[in-house]
Amino acid sequence: MNAAEQALDLETASKIATVVNLFKLKFPDARADLKPWANDSDTRDLVDPDSIDIGFHFPGRSRLFQSRSILVQIRLYQDPLTKIRRAIGVEAVGFDHKGKQWRLSTIENWAFEGTTQPVPEIAQELKGFCREILELFNYSNYSS
Repeated sequence: MNAAEQALDLETASKIATVVNLFKLKFPDARADLKPWANDSDTRDLVDPDSIDIGFHFPGRSRLFQSRSILVQIRLYQDPLTKIRRAIGVEAVGFDHKGKQWRLSTIENWAFEGTTQPVPEIAQELKGFCREILELFNYSNYSS
């Protein structure tokens, strides 16, 4: 679901802003998009209501990222008993004019899959970014 639609309370809005800032600190050329999904019925059927989705766009196709845009999906789970909402994983997908180029999932094996992959240094930075997201969304759950 678009990050802009998930920012329903101060805590979630603050975490979304932090995710954007973390990405821009590592990759300052990127522009954040808090509404990466179109608002039409076909797209709405595909959107996961238990995710926070943020797009990051570069000025052109990045040789380092092997993509022009990256969609970051923070997968969430709310425990029905405790009502605590936490991140269960992060998925990042790189796109360019040819479509999906690569995918990274922390839910699976933390490995890049696809026709191309970011250069090794950028791949490690992206994995570190995903770790920071998981820490951000889950820290308060462990400190209680």
